[in-house]
Amino acid sequence: MPKVVIFSDLDGTLLDHNTYSFQAASDALELIKSKKVPLVLCTSKTRNEIELYRKLLDNKCPFISENGGGIFVPTGYFSKEFKYDKEIDGYKVIELGTRREALSAALKSISKETGIQIKGFSDMRVKEIAELTGLDDDMSKLAMERDYSEPFLINKEGKYSATIEEKINLKGYTHTRGGRFHHILGGNDKGKAVKILTDLYKLEFGSIETVGIGDSLNDLPMFDAVDIPIIVQKPNGEYDPKIKLPKLTYADGAGPLGWSSSILKLSTNFD
Repeated sequence: MPKVVIFSDLDGTLLDHNTYSFQAASDALELIKSKKVPLVLCTSKTRNEIELYRKLLDNKCPFISENGGGIFVPTGYFSKEFKYDKEIDGYKVIELGTRREALSAALKSISKETGIQIKGFSDMRVKEIAELTGLDDDMSKLAMERDYSEPFLINKEGKYSATIEEKINLKGYTHTRGGRFHHILGGNDKGKAVKILTDLYKLEFGSIETVGIGDSLNDLPMFDAVDIPIIVQKPNGEYDPKIKLPKLTYADGAGPLGWSSSILKLSTNFD
């Protein structure tokens, strides 16, 4: 039987959209820990935010930050050698993303060209991010410490979203949408990072089966890259209408409740 590897989004998926708690997924988390199933966090969050949740989850696996901008592999995790870009703080890092400074500059340029008001994280204060996200000040500071992406809001959202996306693409960057914010990225996405880690896991274990679980449009490339893609409900009980995929599994529940029920249904795959 192939070794199962789980790639999971955090916000609105493993973490509750409002409380950021993973308590409702405790049973499934205990199960995968007992079965030694790797849980790779694959999120729009920053490295510093992810490290905090890895501690809370007692997670020692690699992780993917900022929508595939960086892949962080703990030193010694894989027994075989692989190519990476740098070593930092006990990680071998594969960098797929564009530096945040270039992305912020592109957004400012687009705002100037179009006259549309765009507000990036780098334009916001800690208190503003805390109000928008429901995070406390300390977590908001961690969310601001970005390397490979710039989350942003658009004035008059519905009217201008398509225009901004088109302008981002014309400048050679990509756009995606998370649970709360738009994101401007380089050529990276979650799917590219998942494929790289999948290959490393195959080198380590031989036959593997990959699961990807998320809730938003920025998870679509991850869904495309895994064997078993699972979408959880939004807090209103609906699924993101923009995500269409023939092999998609629809979780019975929102956030960590949907996460848990879906993982528990796969329990026979873990043996």
